[in-house]
Amino acid sequence: MDITAFIRELLFSHDCVIVPGFGGFIGNYTPARIDKTTSTFFPPVKLISFNRNLNHNDGLLVGRISGYSKVSYGDSRNIVDEFVAGLRKKLERGEKVVFDKIGSFVNNQEGNLQFEPDRNVNYHLDSYGLESFLFPPLEGYDIRKRITKHIDRDAVRHPATGKIIRRAAIIVPLLALMVIVPLKTDFLKAKVESTTLNPLANAEFENNRAAVENNVPEVQMIPEVIPDQKPVSESVVVGEGSYYIITGSFRLRKNAETQAGMLAKEGFTPEIIEASNGFYRVSAMICAGLNIAEEKRDSISEKYPNSWVKKN
Repeated sequence: MDITAFIRELLFSHDCVIVPGFGGFIGNYTPARIDKTTSTFFPPVKLISFNRNLNHNDGLLVGRISGYSKVSYGDSRNIVDEFVAGLRKKLERGEKVVFDKIGSFVNNQEGNLQFEPDRNVNYHLDSYGLESFLFPPLEGYDIRKRITKHIDRDAVRHPATGKIIRRAAIIVPLLALMVIVPLKTDFLKAKVESTTLNPLANAEFENNRAAVENNVPEVQMIPEVIPDQKPVSESVVVGEGSYYIITGSFRLRKNAETQAGMLAKEGFTPEIIEASNGFYRVSAMICAGLNIAEEKRDSISEKYPNSWVKKN
């Protein structure tokens, strides 16, 4: 029984088909290629090689013969053994054994088995129906002419005025809007509210005290958490050269009285002064000179961070 038909069928779906006791046929994949010397295009191909050392029975070929011929596995194995025995006798007599559409076998002068594959058969299923073809190069075709783009140098030196006009039409109104909005509205004016850090009341921040009290420099107050130090109270006669140390300013007199009571318990001589803007200012003490007032103010600021000096 000739089993070469079964071998061909299995080579389309398997990369290795072993003939027990003889050797194995191996499919080697080669991608598509171009022969530039002959301008020939070749599709992907699976070429067949032979390895005589792969002669064990893996069951693939015997099982296929058994399933197709409806015979037992043992009978199929006997069919393969008889086929191989016939091949060996032909090779020993120096005959050439041909596997149709697979290749041919022959023993060389040293008695070694040689295999020559049939290169006209492609066992790669994805290349079914594809054949090699000639495609001679086009004469007079210059690829550089296809990729070269003409550049108008005048256009590079003088950009299109249309783009400039369109950009100006967008930018100019935006610049005008940025100038007009701050002048006509209070949109960008900061609105600040502050307290004297006294939890008993909402105090007046009075950011620009220099505008309210003439000839009194504006004092920047930086709150700090420092251990309390009780200042020493001293009596001063109120005069033109005296200065108040203001510890807080309140809208409600009740809150001002509360802070004045706290100052009195700490040994100060507090006084409530009604300002022209309707706020009630609490003075911790009165000092004879500006330098003394500033020193006392610094000491009092440890507990009343928003304290400032006011000229009498």
